[in-house]
Amino acid sequence: MPDKLTWNTLDDIGVALYDKFPDIDPATIRFTDLHKWITELDGFDDDPMKSNEAKLERIQTVWMEEYEDNK
Repeated sequence: MPDKLTWNTLDDIGVALYDKFPDIDPATIRFTDLHKWITELDGFDDDPMKSNEAKLERIQTVWMEEYEDNK
């Protein structure tokens, strides 16, 4: 995982969210909360306004894959 998380490291962000919240089903998270949690991750260093729905969807998908694989 890179030292710095940005909107260009979507897969790494998804894994970091799973690592931080392994028991939370990502399908239950609203995008507003997802965005907030991403920007609060240790190592996140990017402009919060550079996110968009496609990026959040990709992050949520990666997090869901990690969640399902580790159930």
